[in-house]
Amino acid sequence: MKVSRIGQAAALLSVAALSLTACGSDNATGTPDSSTPAAGASGAAVSGTLTGSGSSAQNSAMEAWKVGFQEANPDATVQYSPDGSGAGRQAFLAGGAQFGGSDAYLKDDEMEAAKDICGPDGALNIPAYISPISVAFNLEGVESLQMDAETIAKVFKKEITAWNDPAIAAQNEGVELPDTAITVVHRSDESGTTENFVEYLAAAAQDVWTYDVSGDWPADLQSENAKGTSGVVSTTTSTPGAITYADASATGGLGQVHVKVGEEYTELSAEAAAKAVEASQPVEGRPALDMSLELERDTTESGAYPIVLVSYELFCTSYADQETVDLVKAFGEFVVSEEGQNLAADSAGSAPMSEGLRERALEAIASIEVAS
Repeated sequence: MKVSRIGQAAALLSVAALSLTACGSDNATGTPDSSTPAAGASGAAVSGTLTGSGSSAQNSAMEAWKVGFQEANPDATVQYSPDGSGAGRQAFLAGGAQFGGSDAYLKDDEMEAAKDICGPDGALNIPAYISPISVAFNLEGVESLQMDAETIAKVFKKEITAWNDPAIAAQNEGVELPDTAITVVHRSDESGTTENFVEYLAAAAQDVWTYDVSGDWPADLQSENAKGTSGVVSTTTSTPGAITYADASATGGLGQVHVKVGEEYTELSAEAAAKAVEASQPVEGRPALDMSLELERDTTESGAYPIVLVSYELFCTSYADQETVDLVKAFGEFVVSEEGQNLAADSAGSAPMSEGLRERALEAIASIEVAS
């Protein structure tokens, strides 16, 4: 990656993950105050019911956002069904949900399809939830293991089938590894978490992982599977020797893989996820206010954790009536506000957005209008 591109991305995307405490601001620039609860454009509380569907990875954060938003707006209700990113995008693009949650930004054909529902300017991808994806395992007495990208890819490709395989043992001197069989657990539904995970494998272990990047697990690698984040975590927890990939906030007491980046092994954390996002760049060819991000999965940046999930809120650029516009904008502003981001960090362990990223998000959300 060129230095100029890193500099551009870092200026926009630096994530303030070292502190989860909200800071006050005099807001002299006229930018909407991101530290206060969201309300309508007039400053009054909004009312109505907002429906959403999508990412199960961001569900813990969404529950916190719903509670916080509804406390500030007692006559408003947010309904969200964590059916998975693929289902959320489908519902949003079919007009069955007013917003979607997706662990991958809308593809070009989906952006085009969004114009049928959202009007000629289509949809907005707003990155609102940033979290590492854990490579999590169930191995009695082992809390963490070190693996490079090639080893992780071979495990999930089922080329490495036992925990005491020499490739794993060589990276974990002093760890007593059993000859327990490895059971791969993957998502059964189309999933943005899957897409993010295999995107990492395809970039960082391209000689091993030769499958197309997709939200669907490769058909010829079928193994144990379950629907949603909670499903794969539950299956892994109940299956000795199992390994999976899932949003880190949901993996509980499972063991964690420390991923080799450059010459070091990096433990997942909000800070390490933030560092990986700093090296990202805007997706080329998108509308000016769209915030789709391209992540550098094969980074060698020390301390960066490249298996990171950036989950988006999908909003239309226009809605049919002013009440819906006010409701969508108020909720979107709350989600990206300091309060909303800190609620997500407290409930899900995610990394709060930086001020630069937040300002861009607020500008995009403010552009949502009534369809003409």
